[in-house]
Amino acid sequence: MHGIERCAQSRLEFASGARYTPCNILTGKMPDMATTNPLQFIQQVRSEVSKVVWPTRREVFLTTVMVFIMAALTAIFFAFVDILIRWGLEAVLTMLG
Repeated sequence: MHGIERCAQSRLEFASGARYTPCNILTGKMPDMATTNPLQFIQQVRSEVSKVVWPTRREVFLTTVMVFIMAALTAIFFAFVDILIRWGLEAVLTMLG
């Protein structure tokens, strides 16, 4: 299989739910996978975690409150829609029978 055909095949496999293997469309070569030992991996993870900007306690509290408020509003909305659908269905069934 030539390079471009192999790339097309990997894209088809990805679309069908298979594991994605990226490749260079021009050369058709698969990328070399870098290997690191466990110690280097841990050092890289710690380095990346130190770059994360963690939310403050206040931000976490406010977003949690907003989630509860939105969940309550959504529940009220769907309860209202449920009542309307039930009322409409009862009206139709009463007219028919």
